[in-house]
Amino acid sequence: MITVGMSTSCTFPKSVETSFQIARDAGFDGMEIMISTDQTSRSVDALKRLIDKYQLPVLAVHAPVLLFTQFVWGRDQRTKLQRSAELARDIGASTVVVHPPFRWQSGYAENFLEIVREINADTGTEIAVENMFPWKVSGRALQAYKPGIDPVDMDCDAITLDFSHAALSGRDSLQMAKAAGDRLRHIHLCDGQAPDVNDKLFDEHLAPGEGGQPVAETLQYLASIGWSGHVVAEVNTRKAKNEADRLRMLRETVAFAHDHLQLGRPVPDAV
Repeated sequence: MITVGMSTSCTFPKSVETSFQIARDAGFDGMEIMISTDQTSRSVDALKRLIDKYQLPVLAVHAPVLLFTQFVWGRDQRTKLQRSAELARDIGASTVVVHPPFRWQSGYAENFLEIVREINADTGTEIAVENMFPWKVSGRALQAYKPGIDPVDMDCDAITLDFSHAALSGRDSLQMAKAAGDRLRHIHLCDGQAPDVNDKLFDEHLAPGEGGQPVAETLQYLASIGWSGHVVAEVNTRKAKNEADRLRMLRETVAFAHDHLQLGRPVPDAV
């Protein structure tokens, strides 16, 4: 069964509880929690309270791998991933999303895939490695990630596909989904454009259908093969004119997912 959820990143920097409320009002089936400096995102008790209050399960936890979370749970990357998996297990989430390591994260980067398997075995939580994109500095390519940016090419057991990141890599998401096969376990629903003529990178996380990726076709393909997993909106709503506009964007994202996944579930009317 495919479940359509919303990441708390969609409403950043609003509180985790506000994200739950907006997700419920927009018609999502569950949540992905981006571990952040918000204490609620790291509290089993607080998250369980929100799950009960809003009747939305947590489907996935996103490990704290972004620059603004570099000091969350210390600086040891293995510890961050371990605690993310333990949190997911304790609140009933089936998946942890993690980015490939930066090359300069010595020890962790060299042993990343082994660490992922060890933590998966220890916690029983599936860890899905997310595709990233190449960096450029002063027009020169920088190999920022190790073992690379594409988990399809890695010896990992579970993969997260992000459409915006695929766009920045110049990749076709539908082909990536097909190549991943049954290792594809998690989707970040969004859209994106390829780098501009000056090779500037903008990780836009547009609403699905507003970029250049075959988002609709990929969802249709997944529905056609009987895929089961989580499709989680990771859409940037910070340009919304007001809260009504934000809710409209997210409701349209839910409707897009339901339509192309052929779920046939109703989306709440505007209030």
